[in-house]
Amino acid sequence: MTYTAPDAAVLDAMLSTVKYDASGLIAAIAQQHDTGEVLMIAWMNAEALRETLLSGRVCYYSRSRKKLWRKGETSGQVQHLHEARLDCDADAVLLLVNQIGVACHTGRRSCFYRAFSPTGLLELTKPEIDPAELYKTHGHTHA
Repeated sequence: MTYTAPDAAVLDAMLSTVKYDASGLIAAIAQQHDTGEVLMIAWMNAEALRETLLSGRVCYYSRSRKKLWRKGETSGQVQHLHEARLDCDADAVLLLVNQIGVACHTGRRSCFYRAFSPTGLLELTKPEIDPAELYKTHGHTHA
């Protein structure tokens, strides 16, 4: 399935239904479109959601840096949108994506790599790539 962007009028109508929090943000869950693997959760503002829906390349809002964060711009680990879904309360989005490489800044495929257990947190997966190498290979350092 190839993502097709809506036209401007349709996009504006859809975006008008979204309910952002007091900070102007909406939670965005990224899930691998074909396997169902939950990759990460991040935040989007109206501009990030609009750009994602127009370009088909996932863009988030970085709360710490207070700016748009285009997934993969410093790591090369890009998310291509297959479909975006709005939840029943219109206050969260599910992004069905094709994740190129790893999603987590720790070098793991998924940010959800630890499980709660009776003996403490269990590490379910090891990094697939060294985080220092992940960001160094693309001429940036992770901030």
